[in-house]
Order: sequence, then structure tokens, then C-alpha cells
Amino acid sequence: MPELPEVETVRAGLEKYVVGKRINNAESFHARATKSNSIAPLSSSIGAQIKSVKRRGKFLWFDLDRDYVLVAHLGMSGQLLVQPQTNSFQPHLRAKFELSGGGRSKSEIRFIDQRTFGWLAIEELINGVPSSIKNIALDPFEIDFNLKQVVSNIKRRKSAIKPAILNQSILSGIGNIYADEALWRAKIHPEIICEDLSEDEIKKVLTSAIYVMKSAIKAGGTSFDEQYKNVNGESGYFSRSLKVYGREGEPCPRCRSEIRRIAFANRSSHFCPRCQR
Repeated sequence: MPELPEVETVRAGLEKYVVGKRINNAESFHARATKSNSIAPLSSSIGAQIKSVKRRGKFLWFDLDRDYVLVAHLGMSGQLLVQPQTNSFQPHLRAKFELSGGGRSKSEIRFIDQRTFGWLAIEELINGVPSSIKNIALDPFEIDFNLKQVVSNIKRRKSAIKPAILNQSILSGIGNIYADEALWRAKIHPEIICEDLSEDEIKKVLTSAIYVMKSAIKAGGTSFDEQYKNVNGESGYFSRSLKVYGREGEPCPRCRSEIRRIAFANRSSHFCPRCQR
């Protein structure tokens, strides 16, 4: 699933190409392209001007000159591409939005989703964010993110540290890839119980996650296959910099011990048994 760095890469790319444009036409090609609780069909965005593109965690939305917004979640395999209208349709095209400007070479936002776990929706704003995001915690790149408060929240929990930093009601944006990378960098085992960690150790996990995600954003995100692309259809290359995720059986870059993988809460966790005791 695209995590914060991938969604931020998409958001920044969209911002570059679509802000100020009007949506001349909107079409949906799959029943699951629109979220079931969308307050209106995607066609209600026709005529709206895109004022900005915003993000929280793994969610992004188009701020329109309307009293509602267009929200997108990429799910497991969603892509938002900006392409000329004359380009051939891709397989798994679920929806598209024709944009104003460009003369004969008009551009479109195309929502591609092979697995159909992603979605689009028209939503109202509640306290400045779309309704589906109102219970999603701030992510570490938001101005109001309070690191000290999040550390204190995690410290009180009796769960293991990895599911705590994956919990989108505590902080948003971190998924399996960057959780493994952050825990390795902080030298913390994924199964250690939160209340058994010091506040300094928890803070180190979170600052490690921020560092890793910043690095991933610079690299355009992490791509393992054709499913994650930026708005130009290009893959990110942070996979070259991963230290433990997907590296089972390979030597740890720090101590040369063999990286291990364990099943953990319906996921896989990759860690170094020597660095992360």
C-alpha cells in the first residue's frame, strides 16, 4: 500500500499540474471507484476549480471552489496520473477528470486501480478536513503535529511498538515499509511493548520514521512493481535504500547479521536479531 512518502510524491506532482485548472468533465468506469458514502457522484465536480491539493497521512484531497472536496485514497494499487487526453486508456482505468486549458492538448487526471481497493469521494469538510479523515491523526509533517504528545500517548500503551506506530489514530502515514525501516534505525525490536520503552526510545523511533520518510520523498517513494507510480507514470527508487524491509536472509548493513522476517499481526516484520534485540 502506498504510504506517506508515495502519497506526498503524488500530491506534489498533482499540485504542479492541476492547481488553477477547472474540471470540464468527470467520468467513472467502475462501481467501486466511488466510495459508497460519497455525498454526490464524481460528476458533481464538473465546473469546479482546483484551488489546492492537500494530504494527511495516506489520504489526499482536491480543495475546490465549492463547499465540498474531492477525496482520494490509493488503497493497495491506486495511481493518479496526469496525462494528455489523447493518450490511450490504461488497463484498470476507474475514473478520469478532464481539465481546462492546454488548447488541443488537454490533460486529464486518471485514476488507475488494479485491485480496486482505492476510491474517490465527494465529501464535506469537518474542522478543515474531509469527513472520512476526521478521525485520522495528524501526520509527522503537519505543522500542528506534537511529537511530545504522541510519544506520551504511545508510552501508555500495552501493545507492541510496531502496531502502535502503524495505528492511524495515533499518528498517520506510517505503513509496514517505513515502520520496519524506522525500528531498525532506532535499534528497537518490533515486538517490544510500548510501556517497556523509555520516552527517549519512543522518540527515537518516531524521529527515525520522519528521517526515513523524508529520504523516501526525495527518492520519489518506494516502488516494488508496476502498481505505485507518480503522476508522470514513473517509479520511485527508494527501494534501493531500504535496510531491512524485503531483505530477509541478507546481511544487516550495520552488523552483517542475517535479516529475519516474522509474521506479525497479519503482516511481515523484517528486523536484525542482533541490532534489534
